[in-house]
Amino acid sequence: MAEINFIVILLIATVTAATPLMLASLGELVAERSGVLNLGVEGMMLVGASVAFAVAASSGSLLLGTVCGALAGALMSLVFAFLTLSCMANQVATGLALTIFGIGVSAYIGSGFTGVSLEVSGPLVVPFISDVTILGTFLLGLEPLTYVTIVLFFCVRWFLYKSRPGLMLRAVGDVPDAAHAIGFSVLGVRYLAVMFGGAMAGVAGAFLSVYYTPVWVENMTAGRGWIAVALVVFAAWNPTRIMFGALLFGGVTILQFHIQSANLGIPTQFLTMLPYAATIAVLVIISSDRARILLNTPASLAVPFRP
Repeated sequence: MAEINFIVILLIATVTAATPLMLASLGELVAERSGVLNLGVEGMMLVGASVAFAVAASSGSLLLGTVCGALAGALMSLVFAFLTLSCMANQVATGLALTIFGIGVSAYIGSGFTGVSLEVSGPLVVPFISDVTILGTFLLGLEPLTYVTIVLFFCVRWFLYKSRPGLMLRAVGDVPDAAHAIGFSVLGVRYLAVMFGGAMAGVAGAFLSVYYTPVWVENMTAGRGWIAVALVVFAAWNPTRIMFGALLFGGVTILQFHIQSANLGIPTQFLTMLPYAATIAVLVIISSDRARILLNTPASLAVPFRP
C-alpha cells in the first residue's frame, strides 16, 4: 500500500511539474501555427510570474493574481506583435530582446516581494471521490489550474484540427498570400495568435509563482520558456506530442529531486541538468522523421507579411 501511495504522489508531482510547460508550449504552438516565431516565452513567463505573485500577495486572491499574470503576458506579447508584425522587425532578434527585457522587468516587480510566501490551500474534499483512496488522492491532489490546462489542451487540439477558425489560422501560417487574397486578415489573425501565446505564457509563470512554489524567486522559470519553444518544434507542432514531452520533463524533474535526496554521490549540477537534457534527447529522437517535420512545419514561419 505504501508503494502505491508513493506512485500516486509521484504521478501528482509529475503532472504538476508538467503543467507550466504545457501551458507555455500550447500558447507558442498557436502562435507558430500562425507563422510567428516568438522566442520571448521565457521573458513573458517571468513577467507573468512576478505580476501574478505581486497581485496575489497584495490582494490575497490567487485567482486575481493568475488573471493579472495572463494579462501581463498578453501585454508583453502585444509589444512583440507590434514590433514584428506592424513594424516588421526581425522576429528572432525581437524575441530575444523580449526575454532580456522580461528578466529585468520581473526582477524589478518582484524586488519588493522577496521572502514573502503565499498561503497554500489544503486538498479539496469532494463527496464520493474523496472516499476512493487512490483515485481520490490523485484527482484531488492536483491544482485546479492543472485541470484547466488539460481542458485547454483538448480545446487547442479541437481548434486547430476541427474548427474553421483553426483552419484559417493554419492557412495564414502556411500560405498568407492566398489567405489574404480570399479575404482573411493575416495580421489580425497573427496578432490574436501571438496574444494568446503571451497570455498562456503569463499563466504558466503565474502557476510557478502562485501555486507551484509559492514564493517569488528571480529567474524562477529556470529555462522552461526555452524548453517550451524547443518542445513545439521537436514535437512537430503536434499538441499530443507536446503533452507527452511536458510530462516527460515533469517526470525527470521530480526524479532528479528524489535522486538528490538519496545521497548517491551524483553531482547536483548534473542532476539539475538532467530534466532538460533528457527532454531534448528524447524529443530529438522522436523528431528524427524529417518528412513529418517538413510536412508539419508552418511554411511561412518567421517570414514577415506585408498586405
